[in-house]
Formats: sequence, C-alpha cells, structure tokens
Amino acid sequence: MTTTETSGSGDIRRSLELLWGTGERPSRGPKPGLSLDRIVTAAVEIADAEGLAAVSMRRLSTELGTGTMSLYRYVPGKSELLDLMLDRVTGEPLDSQEDAPGDADWRDAVRAMADAYRTLHRAHPWLLKVNQSRTVLGPSALRGLETSLAALHGMGLRDPELISVIIAVQSFVSGIARMELEAAEAAQQTGQSDAEFWRSQEPFLDRAMATGDYPRLAGLSEDAFGSDFDHFAFGLDRLIDGFEKLVRERAADRG
Repeated sequence: MTTTETSGSGDIRRSLELLWGTGERPSRGPKPGLSLDRIVTAAVEIADAEGLAAVSMRRLSTELGTGTMSLYRYVPGKSELLDLMLDRVTGEPLDSQEDAPGDADWRDAVRAMADAYRTLHRAHPWLLKVNQSRTVLGPSALRGLETSLAALHGMGLRDPELISVIIAVQSFVSGIARMELEAAEAAQQTGQSDAEFWRSQEPFLDRAMATGDYPRLAGLSEDAFGSDFDHFAFGLDRLIDGFEKLVRERAADRG
C-alpha cells in the first residue's frame, strides 16, 4: 500500500493558525452556517466513506452547498485541510485513555492505548495512506501525547524510552491495521475472498509439500495459518513482556 498524501506539506504556519484557533474567521463574506468545523467534519466523513482521494475542495463545496471559493476563505487548500483532519481524528482515542484512573497499571494503559489506536484505524482507514512523518502538532496531537505520557509515567523509564514505548505500540498497531486493510482491499478489488484465493493454490502447495523440500512448512499444524488465532493479542502481550523486562531493569538500577 502506498501513501497518497503527506501531512505538513502545505503552508505549515497557516495550518498551525487554524489548528490553534488564531485564524479561523474568514476575511470577508462568510456563508451563513459555514464554519471551519463543518468543513473539517465533512472532509472526514467523505474520507471515511470513499477514501482520501475523494476529498477535494470542489467535492466539499457540493456537500456543504456552497461555492468552492467560499471554502478558500476558511482553509487555503487540501494540504492544510489534511492537517486539520488528522488532528480532528487524533483526538478520538483520548476519551478512552482519559477515562482510565490516574493510578492505572501501565500494562493496562498500554493495552488501552493499543485498543484505541486499532479502533481509530478501523474507523478511518485512510489514515494508513497518509505519510505522517512530519505531523503538524495541533491541540489533539499534544493532548494525546500528554495523556499517553501520564499513563506510562509509572514505568519509571527515561524520557526517550517512554517515547519509544509509544512509537513501538503505534507501529505495531498500524502494522496489524495495514494488514487487515490490505486484505479487505484485495478482496474488494478482485471479487475473490481470502478463503477462495488460498484454496486456488492448494493443489500446487500440496505437490510442493510432497517433495520433501519444505519439511518445516509441511510439518506445521493445520491451524498454523488459521484465522482463529489472535495475532493482535499475541503480539501485544509480547511487547508488554519486553517492556516489563526493561521496567524491572530500570527499577534494579535505581535500587
């Protein structure tokens, strides 16, 4: 899967002004009822339903019942709009994280964080097609990072290590989400389900296994590639196991 858009690729100063509320009001002639909030909401809804490529200023003007030029009085273009969309959806996992008690175990915090990220990607699959290596930091992005750091504070790790924990969890979840999205896209584009795809290869694979050239593969149990195994839970547990080892090491160093 290739990315189709890049965050922070427009007028960064203008994006920041809009994100932090210092530049929302249009200079002149606003359409009654039109607002930056409505524009961003409509853009996210289009992206959720049809993909990021469907979002354009012309399409938004049609959805909102206004002229395209009216939108430019609120936001310079799609690049800046994308920065606003990203910050909008980034704020969605915050409720589940903020609802956790302040003394919650860091392991529970990591699980809650991973679940929130997974829910976010499932709700907004277009996120996986945005290059976010240069995220324009708005209020939601900063609140999300603040909430995560507070939840993980009990790990007792150094600051770079805490940031790395967040990166590791996000990367793991996005990898699983990408795998799920690509499988769904392949089925939609080909009209062939996963089961049908793999079934079509069975005769060739059976002959290959019978040659004895692949003893490890031939010896795998029938459920080795089964859909019942929860790879998300398994991988997350192993991540937490690794974090726990480091937490114990840091505690021993302090002791």
